[in-house]
Order: sequence, then structure tokens, then C-alpha cells
Amino acid sequence: MDSTISEEVVHDFSPFLLLYKDGHVERLIGNDIDPPGLDQNTQVQSKDIIYLQEENLSSRLYLPRNAVNSDKKLPLLVFYHGGAFCIETAFSPVFHKNLNNLVAEANIIAVSVEYRRAPEHPLPIGYEDSWTALKWVASHVNGNGPEEWLNSYADFGKVFLSGESAGANIAHHMGIRNGKEKLFGINLVGIALVHPYFWGKEPIGNEAKESEKRSLAEALWHLACPTTSGCDDPWINPLVDPDLGKLGCNKILVMVAEKDLLRDRGWHYYYKLKEIGWKGLVEIMESKEEDHVFHLQNPTTENALAVLKRMASFINENPA
Repeated sequence: MDSTISEEVVHDFSPFLLLYKDGHVERLIGNDIDPPGLDQNTQVQSKDIIYLQEENLSSRLYLPRNAVNSDKKLPLLVFYHGGAFCIETAFSPVFHKNLNNLVAEANIIAVSVEYRRAPEHPLPIGYEDSWTALKWVASHVNGNGPEEWLNSYADFGKVFLSGESAGANIAHHMGIRNGKEKLFGINLVGIALVHPYFWGKEPIGNEAKESEKRSLAEALWHLACPTTSGCDDPWINPLVDPDLGKLGCNKILVMVAEKDLLRDRGWHYYYKLKEIGWKGLVEIMESKEEDHVFHLQNPTTENALAVLKRMASFINENPA
């Protein structure tokens, strides 16, 4: 093959990735990995375990160190990382640090799911991997699953889903699927959607003023899901999904940031759930003067700590 052809960039998705003519992908960010282990700052332990042997896909499990000497079962959070379905991993430093902090703050056990990424593995593969991981988690409900931490410490009567950006999109769809298929033994109490990556064909709110950012958001969606029907596909626009009311949980927390391009989509999702009379409790929190996933980059600011504490209280409080 002519090396000049193989090195030709056919799609530039900066600052995220480059797609070359020969099909290979160069990810510009999100390539760093943190190993599991004991986090000295939070005293949270973590380890990686394979949930899908055929594809060598792992989840990273998190456990507060003090749980080892306690008979108390802990609420269980299943987390899906963000990155436009294309970049970052469950082992990225920003998500690893975020989960260590959240597990310590909320005193929970968490499973951070690694799924295959687009464009090498286009959607809906990532959704299917995410569901497979959730089924793997559910295989521990009787205390005889393959992972000791889940058997010993997880309270399957208090299960939560969450994710950031594209991961929030995935968490939403896992909630829909659970509402339709009902995983045995899992009581899905709530879903926390942090700056969810939802979209739509027609601009809403401030989107019309951000044509360049809007074009990138749409291009990334078509890259991640080349078989999509477009930006009003229910995978990316839950407002047109006839199954929206089937969310299989008791409560939803939507978190948005004032300067985020995706802000208005989060608000519309919140209002839509109220409009259709969804049976659960839906809440929303907006971080003023902040942009997309700001709390991952600067986790010690006042607004970032407010996000952390709200997530923890959402998990530990009882629904009204």
C-alpha cells in the first residue's frame, strides 16, 4: 500500500481523533491509563476483572477499604465512561479519580464498565457490551457470581446507573432496556445522567449560535453510529423515543452545566419526563458558569465538589 495514502487524513475530529484513509484511528486524547490498586487519598481499593471473555472486556471495581471489616452491604453503582463513544476508557485517569472520590464520598461499591469504542466497533456494539456488563453484574444477585466483591459487599436492592456525556447516554439506554427486560434480582433505584450526550435534528436553545460545535457533535454521532437514521434517531434523541416512559428505575437525576453545548438537551429531557407523566421522580441540577464535564478536569473546585456531593446524596437518600 502506498504509505502516502495510508497516512492521509480523511476526517479530522480534532481535538478528539483523526481518521485515516486506510481506516486506522489516531486518538489525540484519552489514551492514558491509571492502574488499579489502593488509592491513598480516599482509601478506596480497585481491581479489574473480565466480564466478557470472548472480547477480553473488563470492568474496574471499586470498594471502600473499610467495607472489608463490615457486614453491611453497600449500594451498587454501575458507571459508563464518556468520550463521544470514541475516546477515553474505564481506566482513564479522570474517570479513575472521579470514581475513587465518589465511592469514598457515598460509601458505595462501583463497577466502571469498559465497552468497545467506535469507529472500529460502531454503535450499537457499545450499547450491547454495556448491557452484557450489567447482566454480568446481575449474575451475582444470589451471592454465587464470579466476583467476590460483588458477592460479598453489593446490595442488589440498591442499584444505580450513571455516566458522563456519552456514558450518560448509555446509562439512559440501559435504564430503558431494564424497564423492558427486567434483570432478575436487580432493583434499579436510580440513574444519574451527568452532562448527557443527547442531540436532535433541529437546534434548540443556544445551539443555533454554536454552528461549529454543533457540526462536530453531529459528525461525531455519525462516526460512532454510521447506520443511524440521523440526529433524531432515538439512540441520540430520547425525546422522540416511544419507549422513553419505560425507564426502569424509581428516580432520575439530570446534571447540566450552564456553558455546555449539551445543557439545553438535558433540560428538555427533564421536562419531557415530567410531560409524559413518567412514574418516577426526576430532578435536575445546573452548575453555573461551568462547561462540559468541568468537574473531571478540576475536581477540587467548589462547583465540582457540589456535583460530587449531589451524586452521593442521590444514591443515599430515599425517594420521596
